[in-house]
Amino acid sequence: MERWRSNCGCNSGRAGWNQEWRGPLREALDALREKLAERYEQTAASLLKDPWGARNDYIDVLLDRSEQNVCRFLRGHAAHELSKEECSQALKLLELQRHAMLMYTSCGWFFDDISGIETVQVIEYAGRAIQLAKDFWDDDLEGQFLEALSKAKSNLPEHGDGKQIYEKWVKPATVTLEKVAAHYGISSLFKAHENPQQVYCYTVDAEDYRRLEAGRTKLALARIHVSSQITWESSCFILSAFHLGDHNLSCGVKACADREAYEEMAKKISEVFATGDIPEIVRALDREFGTAAYSTKSLFRDDQRMVLRHILNPTLDETAQAFRQVHEHHAALIQFLRDLGVPLPKAMATAAEFALNGMLRRELEAEPLDVDRVNSLMDQVRAAKVNLDETTLEFAARMALEKLMREFAADPENHELLERLQTRVGLIKSLPFSVVLWQPQNVWFNMRRTVYDGFLQRAGDGDQQAKAWVEQFQSLGRSLSAQVE
Repeated sequence: MERWRSNCGCNSGRAGWNQEWRGPLREALDALREKLAERYEQTAASLLKDPWGARNDYIDVLLDRSEQNVCRFLRGHAAHELSKEECSQALKLLELQRHAMLMYTSCGWFFDDISGIETVQVIEYAGRAIQLAKDFWDDDLEGQFLEALSKAKSNLPEHGDGKQIYEKWVKPATVTLEKVAAHYGISSLFKAHENPQQVYCYTVDAEDYRRLEAGRTKLALARIHVSSQITWESSCFILSAFHLGDHNLSCGVKACADREAYEEMAKKISEVFATGDIPEIVRALDREFGTAAYSTKSLFRDDQRMVLRHILNPTLDETAQAFRQVHEHHAALIQFLRDLGVPLPKAMATAAEFALNGMLRRELEAEPLDVDRVNSLMDQVRAAKVNLDETTLEFAARMALEKLMREFAADPENHELLERLQTRVGLIKSLPFSVVLWQPQNVWFNMRRTVYDGFLQRAGDGDQQAKAWVEQFQSLGRSLSAQVE
């Protein structure tokens, strides 16, 4: 272990950095663990025959969270026949104990500072345990934990101490059923609506969902049930998600009222939306939901990026079009200045770089591939001495090749696909940057094992088309740097 730590730098500390934060952090976690253990034992005793035995056997649930297996586990450990609400309470208590153990994950202690991602993750486990505890006990466990955590000082002044780190990173990462409802509402404006819909470890079942659009303005109204697959807790919410275009997006969520009240509210807001009076729409939503509490920032990270792509794409398209026009109108002047050895003005150089990279990306993604167009653009790149965005271009070329290779694997008799593959791989080999080819190589090798012998047999029997296929397939393999023979 000491040798491993020495090699990876773990536990050694940076020069001048103190490791004194570990002691206060450990004391804060120990105090929290003791309080949680005492309360867990008292509360779980009314639900579970042996709270600690159930905690130890909870590993069986972690390995298989199917409803059948969880029910079997609860029947075996229940102190009496549990209601649905009591099942959820028991699962919450067991999850609380799981996170109390995860607080001591070893990687959180090997590194240089309390602000490191590993140590922040340890504190997030504590935050989740505290969040679950709030459903059972009123005492201020979080306040006591933060007071102790404030004694763990970061080596980086901008992070302060453990309390500031908790408020900055851990608290915003807390997930509630209401936050899941808001995530569902906002993301539903930008992707196909499904029912029920999985949102990570939550299930969202829409009792009613309405999506209205007028140009770039979108509105979603819904009455939904959000359920946790981990703790079985469930709540009903009504929501409105309103997108004005660009980054102007808001979502209001509140607990369900009766169905008739929801129908009346949805009808009223839909009628206002139909008028196109944006200020009145906003006022109507504020009257029903109050000031919206959720925005794009409230989304979970993966869907946040998806939504931002939808928001940014029109702006990026407009920007690309503007740069293309500048470049195309002044391409001859750019060449003239280059021939004279005169540096391009920054605006012209930026336009050329943006435009040529954008046009190259689109051509590399296009199918069928226009080789002459790509070569012409590459000539312009060299003439204008443009820096290529190699990461983006490599990705575009690779994705297009992999897609075409999958199509060929599904339809190996298609000689046209084989010819287009040879053309595309040949062009890729001529590019001034490397393209990762391992996936097309794997597809080629798989076809070599599965379909190649059949074509080889037909070629040996005098089938000229099969003979041409074998030769082209071998040529493709050589282009992919595969071992053909």
